[in-house]
Amino acid sequence: MVDQTKRNAPFPKLFWMLLHQGAALALTFAAMCIASQTTRAQTLKTILSFNGQQDGAYSSSGLTHDASGNLYGTTQAGGVFNFNGGTVYRVDRIGRETVLHSFCDETNCTDGSTPYGGVILDSSGNLYGATSAGGAFGFGAVFKIDSTGKETVLYSFKGLPSGDGASPAYGNLVRDAAGTLYGVTLNGGLTCSYSTAGCGVVYKVDASGKETILHSFTGGSDGGLPPADLIAGAGGSLYGTTFRGGPAGCGVVFKIGTTGDFTVLYDFNCEFGWGPNAGLIRDSSGNLFGTTAFGGTWSRGTVFKLAPATRVETEIHEFQGGTSDGCAPGPGNLTLDAAGNIYGTTPSCGASGYGVIFKLDPAGNETVLYNFSGGADGGVPQTTLLRDGAGHLWGTSYFTDGFSCCGSVFKLTP
Repeated sequence: MVDQTKRNAPFPKLFWMLLHQGAALALTFAAMCIASQTTRAQTLKTILSFNGQQDGAYSSSGLTHDASGNLYGTTQAGGVFNFNGGTVYRVDRIGRETVLHSFCDETNCTDGSTPYGGVILDSSGNLYGATSAGGAFGFGAVFKIDSTGKETVLYSFKGLPSGDGASPAYGNLVRDAAGTLYGVTLNGGLTCSYSTAGCGVVYKVDASGKETILHSFTGGSDGGLPPADLIAGAGGSLYGTTFRGGPAGCGVVFKIGTTGDFTVLYDFNCEFGWGPNAGLIRDSSGNLFGTTAFGGTWSRGTVFKLAPATRVETEIHEFQGGTSDGCAPGPGNLTLDAAGNIYGTTPSCGASGYGVIFKLDPAGNETVLYNFSGGADGGVPQTTLLRDGAGHLWGTSYFTDGFSCCGSVFKLTP
């Protein structure tokens, strides 16, 4: 019997809104779908199954690897303090896990808690990330974990009352050569029509722990509710998305400099794909790729390409949903290989309704690489896939054994 506390998984603010809209109708839509993709059998191996206790539970993060091939990630729950704190963990390629830090989600703690995003690794073996809650004021924190496992809270967000950010969401931080960290918060900043908790900020935290707000979203033409991470581009520019805002209220793609100069590159108009619930990737030519959770012919979300120089957006793929395709992509980002193939996950739809791993070739032709069954192989993947030199794809699932427990780390072999 599964402990009832383990069933009460922390529900991410944006993801579960998308999941419930998509999953309930997944099988109904199957008969309506036109098969425009192929399905190819792949081998998925579960490297680690979280037990929901001290080893952690429920992961939305992608994975980071070191030179020895060890993988690093976070869980939103579990750990040694209580079920709701979460962890930072390391796992080797054969599944041996070490919990590097357990977040303390208790009233007398100033630690962070409930990390939605993953961690990044510097050359000295230090890890950096952000939590959606906890910290000195309860609005989340930016943290560092050194190579011995010691955690330092670099910055605690003060939230909307002070105009500061609140609730860092999915994805990873960006770190520059000087050690400055860049990220977004889903809430805080300024009040807006989309959220009484605020429409979010872009921030930086320097190596001494000093925070600077680079942009506070208004929910108007500049967008609002940035759901995921930033990516670095040429000349120190950073790129990101917002889930809402823009002229039509359907989200934007933006560029921001390290001193705060802000430009909207594209407004989603709600007629096609809209509501990006993930960050972006960038190819060698500077093109940006991302996903929308809604829109497209079947209203099941899209994959898009945006050329920043011309601001021309192209829809590469429209998800059909049902049993033949995924739906509502995000919050995991896409992954790009050297040949121009795109890989990603959806948290729902597919053959069993528990999500898929997909591949798009440069022409936009889709192959569903794997359908999650929701059993021991996991389900509801919200992860950014990590692709290694051999072409294996590594990631995490949010649940295992239906919705009863606690997620996994997996490897997909092509």
